[in-house]
Amino acid sequence: QVQLVESGGGLVQPGGSLRLSCAASGSIFSINSMGWYRQAPGKQRELVASIPSGGSANYADSVKGRFTISRDNAKNTVYLQMNSAKPEDTAVYYCHCRLTTTQPRGLMTDNYWGQGTQVTVSS
Repeated sequence: QVQLVESGGGLVQPGGSLRLSCAASGSIFSINSMGWYRQAPGKQRELVASIPSGGSANYADSVKGRFTISRDNAKNTVYLQMNSAKPEDTAVYYCHCRLTTTQPRGLMTDNYWGQGTQVTVSS
């Protein structure tokens, strides 16, 4: 089994900063990509940022220049540094990993999600 444990959400003032973390654990053989999605009330879940193994990060236009995604492969952890936060960044943020696990029948690649962490940008 795989667990994604998120932390770092909370309340931040407009213009402030917040850092989200997500640690993956379990029978992990390799992690292909890691990323963050968000879902605001009444809206669909959307990609915020993603970073593939050994590749360049990809960002939603709405967060480019403000958010930075990074990963620590040794810790199976992905981070999202949120700077210059805006009220429209308010949402539940979900960690996503596409990874390969070791199973009794061999290797299996699948998508995994964290439980979500609330980020509220408000004065």
